[in-house]
Amino acid sequence: MRKGILRWLPVVIAVVFGAIQFIPVDRTNPPVETEFVAGPEAAAVLRRCCYDCHSNETVWPWYSRVAPVSWFVSDHINEGRLELNFSTWNRYADADRLKKLTKVRKQVEKGKMPLKSYLLIHRHAQLSPADISILATLAPTR
Repeated sequence: MRKGILRWLPVVIAVVFGAIQFIPVDRTNPPVETEFVAGPEAAAVLRRCCYDCHSNETVWPWYSRVAPVSWFVSDHINEGRLELNFSTWNRYADADRLKKLTKVRKQVEKGKMPLKSYLLIHRHAQLSPADISILATLAPTR
C-alpha cells in the first residue's frame, strides 16, 4: 500500500502543480496618472529600488508567471501599491504626501525597505548608505 502511494505521489504533485498554473493572477500595470517629481538622483534610486512595488510601472519578472510564486509576487505588489503608489501621487493630499515620504525615510533608514524577500533576487535594489541619504532628503526629519 505504501509503495503505491509513494509511486503515485510525484504524479499527483505534477498534476496539482500544472493545474494551479491556470489560476489567473493580475499582472497588469494601470496607467500612470502622474510622475512623482524628485531630483534626478532621488528619481533614479526610487525607480531602481521602489517602483516595482510602489508604482504602476512594475517590471513583471518571468517567475511572476509561475504559481504559487506568482501569487506571492502579485500580493506584494498589490499591497505595496495600496500603501504608496508613486504613479498616483496626485491623489494624495499634501499632508498625506509628507506622511508617506516621512515613512519612506524611516523605512529605508531602518533597513525595512526594500523587503528582504525582494532583495534576494533583485540585488540591484539594495540601498547603499548614499542611496539612503538621497531618499532622506525627500522628507524632513523631526
